[in-house]
Amino acid sequence: MSPQIDAVILAGGMARRMGGNDKGLVELNDQPMIKHAIDRIKPQVKQILINANRNQDRYAEFGYPVLSDEDSGYLGPLAGMITAMGQTQADYLMVVPCDCPLLPTDLVQRMLKAIAAEDAEMAVASDGKREQPVVLLMKPELRESMKAFLDAGERKIDFWYAKHHCVVCDFSDQPNAFVNVNTPEQKQQLSEAIAH
Repeated sequence: MSPQIDAVILAGGMARRMGGNDKGLVELNDQPMIKHAIDRIKPQVKQILINANRNQDRYAEFGYPVLSDEDSGYLGPLAGMITAMGQTQADYLMVVPCDCPLLPTDLVQRMLKAIAAEDAEMAVASDGKREQPVVLLMKPELRESMKAFLDAGERKIDFWYAKHHCVVCDFSDQPNAFVNVNTPEQKQQLSEAIAH
C-alpha cells in the first residue's frame, strides 16, 4: 500500500522584500501566487493544508484548512512546519512554499522514491546547484525534534535536517522548478517566463 501524503503550503511569512504584501496572494498572471502552487501539488497528495498568519479568510476561500503558527512570533518556516506536522494524520508531509509557481508535477513521487532508496527519514529537493530547504518531504513524527530545535533559538532549516538522515533529491533536470518570487522584479521576470 502506498503511503498517505499530505502537503502544507507555507504562506506565513512577512514578505519584507515584497514590500510587506502577502506573497501568496500577490497576483502572478491573473491568479494569486498560492493558486499556482495549489494547482501543481494538489494531484500529488491526499490533502492540502495552508499555513498563513494573516489574511486567513482569503486563504480559506481556496477551500483548504488554514493553520496559523502555534507560536505567534513569526519564527519563520519551521513554525509553520511544526504546526502542520501536528495537524496531519498522514505518513508523510510534503512542505512547499507559496511563492514557487513552477513546482515539479512529479515532486512527491521522486522525493518518496529518494527516501525509500536510502531508507531515510526525509528528503530535501535540490535544483542541481543548491538545496531548497523549504521543499521537504518528511515524517510528521519528527515534529518533537523540530520543536526542540526551534525552542533552542535555532531557525535554519538546513541545520535541523542535517541532524537527521536526510537524502537530497536532485531536480537538476527541471532547473526552474524552484524559482521563487521575493521581489516585484522577480515577479515580472517570472510572469514573462510563464507566459512564453
